[in-house]
Amino acid sequence: MKTPKFGRLGAVGLTMALLAALVIPAAAISQGKKGEAIPKAALEQGMKEAPAVVQAMSLPCQVSEARKIGEDKKNKTNYYEVACGAGAMGYVLQSPAEGAPTAFSCIEANTPPAPGQPPSAPCMLPGNANPSALLGPMIKAAGADCTPTQARGVGQTKSNTYVEVACSEGAGYIVVASVPLDVTKPAQAQNCLLYDDSESNIKCAFGDKAARLAVIDKVAAAANNGCAVKDRRFVGMAKDNSAYYEASCQDGKGYIYKTTAAGALAETYECAKASNILGGCTLTDAREAQNEQAGLYTKLAQGAGSKCDVDRYALFPSKNPRDEVVELVCKDGSGAILMSTAGQKSTVLDCGRAPVAGYKCSLGKDTAGYGFLTADLKRLQQGTTCEVSNSRVVGKTDKGTTYVEVACADKLKGYMIEYSAPPAVTAVTVTGCAFAGNCKLPGNT
Repeated sequence: MKTPKFGRLGAVGLTMALLAALVIPAAAISQGKKGEAIPKAALEQGMKEAPAVVQAMSLPCQVSEARKIGEDKKNKTNYYEVACGAGAMGYVLQSPAEGAPTAFSCIEANTPPAPGQPPSAPCMLPGNANPSALLGPMIKAAGADCTPTQARGVGQTKSNTYVEVACSEGAGYIVVASVPLDVTKPAQAQNCLLYDDSESNIKCAFGDKAARLAVIDKVAAAANNGCAVKDRRFVGMAKDNSAYYEASCQDGKGYIYKTTAAGALAETYECAKASNILGGCTLTDAREAQNEQAGLYTKLAQGAGSKCDVDRYALFPSKNPRDEVVELVCKDGSGAILMSTAGQKSTVLDCGRAPVAGYKCSLGKDTAGYGFLTADLKRLQQGTTCEVSNSRVVGKTDKGTTYVEVACADKLKGYMIEYSAPPAVTAVTVTGCAFAGNCKLPGNT
């Protein structure tokens, strides 16, 4: 059985070598006249000198405004702020006399170097008044539903800029973007819950873990399955940026909820059916729930004519919430596929005939089910000594039946068995490979 793959994303950069936040010595900042926010001379000098620095760095910036913040004469370094027009991120530039200049986005420039301290050189130009809002389209393109309310620079590596963003929708993200930060380039938006319990030196500072986990209450309410949430857990994220949350309920039940990248409820899994999802449930007694579910599957299987006393099980993905397909492992080690639709009688297929319905056993002792195929063959082909040792599904006919080729353990030529359409899957005809003309298994050609 092929189980769903949930590719978990871990927090990026478990011990990142982040560059220090922008710090400009106070002595390097030009002072204007009293009451003058930005000295006129700084604006004039900025427009005169900063565009050349922007061009030398190949920054994505058409300079619309600029100011010279000041000069650190000791280290021979000039500092500028540039605005880059409507809808574009502005920057603070650090331009040494020798060596390559560095650009910090206004998000980073507006971030204090340490808690309780003011930023050393925040962006002040009118065109850079609200840099956080510029992150919205980039985050949306990264697959997250977020209207930024706050943003702060976390740090840089040689290849990435890390920014924390708080959203009006309640979530928070670490945005992994380009260096320098360019809002037109692709970025990753990683939920802050990934970082709360990780060993990363990157942490989210806006809000706390409990506030972020409150989203589970909204998701549980949307599921409308009667769960009054008792405990909450962030389970993980998949490669498509969907998230998984666990909730234990006041009545003792538990669920894992899957949400889309935009935060909407996508799927609900009872803990008894969630063992394949990122380790399953941990807040509820999943074993008790699984035993209870195994008892239910036993009743459904035996009601469909099977003798299976279910020991364990695994679910196949289903597109229709009313349909359920489960691989069963019986207490005697045999296996089967249970197909159920709400309000209808269930069907059980042995592992030999399951591939006709598009499923394959993988958990029990006899996953191929050759014994069942042999029984079907001998019922239709009287006197054959063939014991099936290999099989393959050939394909469907226009009338909906399916041909299965089987090979024999004695190496004599095998047969084509025709099966009726699911859910019954009954053997209806058999033709020897000497006459069928489409046999390909070893020994049949």
